[in-house]
Amino acid sequence: MQLLPDPVRRLAAWCAVILLVTGVVYVGVLLCSQFRTAVTPVLLALLGTALLGPLHRRLVRARVNRSVAAGLTCVAVVAVVGGAVYIVVAALIDTGDQIVASLKDAAQGVADHFGAAGTSLDDLATNARGLLTKFGGTAASNVISGVSVVGETIAMAVLALFLVFFFLRDSHKASDLIRRIAPGESGDTLEAMARRAYEAVEGFMRGTSFIALIDAVCITLGLLVLDVPGAVGLGALVFVGAFIPYLGAFISGAVAVLVALADRGFVIALWVLGVVLAVQVLEGHVLQPVIQSRTVQMHPAMVMVAITAGASVAGVLGMLLAVPLTAAAFGVVHELRARYQVPEPSDS
Repeated sequence: MQLLPDPVRRLAAWCAVILLVTGVVYVGVLLCSQFRTAVTPVLLALLGTALLGPLHRRLVRARVNRSVAAGLTCVAVVAVVGGAVYIVVAALIDTGDQIVASLKDAAQGVADHFGAAGTSLDDLATNARGLLTKFGGTAASNVISGVSVVGETIAMAVLALFLVFFFLRDSHKASDLIRRIAPGESGDTLEAMARRAYEAVEGFMRGTSFIALIDAVCITLGLLVLDVPGAVGLGALVFVGAFIPYLGAFISGAVAVLVALADRGFVIALWVLGVVLAVQVLEGHVLQPVIQSRTVQMHPAMVMVAITAGASVAGVLGMLLAVPLTAAAFGVVHELRARYQVPEPSDS
């Protein structure tokens, strides 16, 4: 090695580090995939704890017992989520046929203008339910033998809810636990890293939920004013899509415009497009900087790479988890930089 120049040795050292980190990450992803039934509820519970932490802390400050406060928080979440799911499902059931018919009419209109390409869209809209049925059957065939997709999902949801309860109740013991398992004198560093990662995820979840609610309300009101069919269901789609940055907004906005084009014509579709773009401009230039200014800021290219990687690993669930996990990783990196960055020599 002494025969090699210093730049080559440094390059070799960096390549070894990159290969080692890549191998560890790859093995970790494989293990998470194998134990997804246990890992997924833990990750969802961490996200839920980050979102519900402020409410639990407020109840504790009001001298409510920690266990009671955690139980009340979980009950409130079940009530809110259950009610929201009921409203969304009811709205989608009531307007689902209308939306599908509108999309089919829009595809037929595109077929009239663009020929074969539009015909493919028309066939896709006509066979949408068949495609969904086939997709569901394919997904179900890959689940562990004897366990249905619905049963597995319910089991993971129940486990995640119980984990949220325990995480909220025992959150004050996290620092002591980290210090006990930390090797040597690294307790302070590990605690600071965990705290920074948790704060990044907490800020991301709260900010994203608030922004998603504002987007959904604004677009739903716009669709109702323009008398677009399925406004509530489309608004629910906007709310869910907001948790997948960029891609979710694009898909939900495109569906709203297509429905408006099919049912209300070209002019109304342009108005809907204007509403969607106005909400996205409001989100990008006002809501994001104001609401999430204190969270970890990531470049849009990094967000898209994270979403793509999450989708390749775990599908839709990976897309939902990719950004908050990346925010946590960025929080850890910022903490390490703040602790170990060598100060630049000052000119004297």
